[in-house]
Amino acid sequence: MQLTPRPTADRVLRRLRGPALAAASLGLVAAVLPPPPALGIGDRLFPELGNPGYDVLAYDLSFRYTSATQPLDATTVIQARATEDLERINLDFTRGTVASAEVDGLPAAFESAGEDLVLTPARPVPAHGLVRITVHHTSDPRGAKDGGWVTTEDGLAMANQADAAHRVFPCNDHPSDKAMFTFRITAPEGLTAVANGISAGTARRAAAGRTTWTYRSLHPMATELAQVSIGRSAVLTREGPHGLPVRDVVPEADRAALEPWLAKTPAQLEWMEARVGRYPFENYGLLIARAKTGFELETQTLSLFERGLFTTPGYPSWYVESVMVHELAHQWFGNTVTPRTWSDLWLNEGHATWYEALYADGLGKYALERRMREAYERSDQWRAAGGPPARPKESAPGQPLSLFRPVVYDGSALVLFALREEIGTAAFERVERRWVAEHRDATAGTADFVALASDEAGRDLTGFFQDWLYGAKTPAMPGRPDWKAAKSV
Repeated sequence: MQLTPRPTADRVLRRLRGPALAAASLGLVAAVLPPPPALGIGDRLFPELGNPGYDVLAYDLSFRYTSATQPLDATTVIQARATEDLERINLDFTRGTVASAEVDGLPAAFESAGEDLVLTPARPVPAHGLVRITVHHTSDPRGAKDGGWVTTEDGLAMANQADAAHRVFPCNDHPSDKAMFTFRITAPEGLTAVANGISAGTARRAAAGRTTWTYRSLHPMATELAQVSIGRSAVLTREGPHGLPVRDVVPEADRAALEPWLAKTPAQLEWMEARVGRYPFENYGLLIARAKTGFELETQTLSLFERGLFTTPGYPSWYVESVMVHELAHQWFGNTVTPRTWSDLWLNEGHATWYEALYADGLGKYALERRMREAYERSDQWRAAGGPPARPKESAPGQPLSLFRPVVYDGSALVLFALREEIGTAAFERVERRWVAEHRDATAGTADFVALASDEAGRDLTGFFQDWLYGAKTPAMPGRPDWKAAKSV
C-alpha cells in the first residue's frame, strides 16, 4: 500500500446484519452448545482476525451485481482442511445478510458473534479431514467507509487491506492463511468485470441482459489482496518481459489519457526483475479507478490506483513512476512472500519503499542517500509516534489504516539501507533474491529474514536487527557517523 497526501475517510466497524438462525431451529444436536464466541488467532495487532482449527485451501466467490447502491447476491464456497476436531466453524464476516449455509452438503446452523459468522455443522468435522463450506449471503457496498468494497464513479472495486476482506465475503481473514481463488462475477450488459488472475471464460445470457466473467488465480493469495472491479472499463493488454501478459483495467473514457503511464509498466517489470528475480505471478497490470481512497494498493496481479494520481496537476512524473514501482515491488514483497503476522508489515512496506526510492534515485530526481539521511533524521520521532519497525503500535480504534505510519515506510526502508551498509551491496542483493526465491508463494516473518541475512553475511546479525527493528531509538548508521537523528518531541 502507498498512502498519498489525500485524506482517507473515517472507518466505522459494523456488525453482521440480519437475524441469526438458532441451531435448534434445524433440530441439530449442536443446539446444546453454549453461545459461540468470536475467535481469532491472536495476532498482536488484529487479535480477532483469523480463526483457529482449519486451513483454507481455496475460495470460490460468486457475486451478482446490479448497482453500487444495492447489496450483491453472493455465494462463497470454501475448501479447507481441519487442523483439529470442529464442532463449530468460525468465519470472519460482517456487513452482509446470510440466507443459508451448508457444510459438506448438509444444512448448517449459523449465527453471528461479533464480526464472526459461526457455523454449526450437522456433524462435527474431524481433524485432518477436508471440509466444504458454502454460504449464501449478500455483500453490501453501501456506506463502505471502513474498507472492502470501494464505490467508483461507474461501479465497484475492492480495497481489503488490512482487515476488510471479511466485509465482502466470509473468510479466514488473516494473511497467514493464503489460498487459491476463483471469482465469478455477473453484471448487466455494458459493464465489464475483472478480478485477480487469468480469465477462465465469459458467459453471456442475452435474454437476461447479463454476462458472467470467471477468473482464477494460479498462485495462493491472502484475502487482503483479493480484487474485483466492476464498471465501464477498458481492458488493455500488452506484453512484458519474456512474454509476460500485462493487463490494465481503466475507465473507458480515460484510456487515451492514461496510455502513456501504462506503457511504462513493461520497463518497470524489467527493472525489478534485474534486481530481485523473475516476476512471480501469471500476469500483472494496473486497475485505475475513478475513486477517492487516499492510497494505492498492491492487490495481487492487479494493483489498484486512484485515477487522480495520474491526472492531478502537481505530481511530478518521477513521483508517479516511483509510486507505480512501489506497488509493483509489493508483488514480490508482500504478495508472493506474505507476512506471517501484521507486525511483519515492515517487510512489505519497507521493501516496497526501498525499491521506490531506488527507482527515483535512478531517474536522477531524488537521491537515495539524501532520502535515507532525511529518514534517519526523522526516525526517532517516527518510532516515538508509531513504535519501532517490527513492533508497530496498534492502530487507532476503528481506524486500521492508521497502522500505515511513516515508520513502516521510510523508517523500514532505512533498516534495509543500514543492512546494506553493514554487510555490503553484493551480500545485500543476494539476500533480496534469496528472500523472494525461498519463500515464494508462502508466508514468512521477521525471524526468517534475520536468519537468511545472517546466513548470507556469514555472521550472526541478531544484535544488529534487534537494535534496528525493536529499539526505541535509531542506532548509529554504519559508515555514517555524521548522521544525527532529530530529538523526538
